[in-house]
Amino acid sequence: MSRRAWAAAIVFSASGILASAGAGAADDPISLTIKDHKFGPEEIRVPAGKAVVLKITNADSTPEEFESKALKIEKVIAGGKDATVRLPALKAGRYPFVGEYHEDTAKGVVIVE
Repeated sequence: MSRRAWAAAIVFSASGILASAGAGAADDPISLTIKDHKFGPEEIRVPAGKAVVLKITNADSTPEEFESKALKIEKVIAGGKDATVRLPALKAGRYPFVGEYHEDTAKGVVIVE
């Protein structure tokens, strides 16, 4: 193998490694916390056309249900526990969600841009 071909192979391999590292960082879960029967943050911004994962931590001692009619998702999260919710690739828009057991205070929205 010539030096030029060998150097090109190293650069190509390194760019693949860097691309993989970037993809991993973008796939990190988005954290959402339930505390005092409220979601924090209340707004979550995600890119259009890309599936994302929410890691929801219920810091309250009582259960709460993450519910979004717009997203067609319902997930009960026991008090003091975590849950994972996978959102499919979505079109741009606003997708509201609530804590079904405390809808008057537990409100939020996924904003897809």
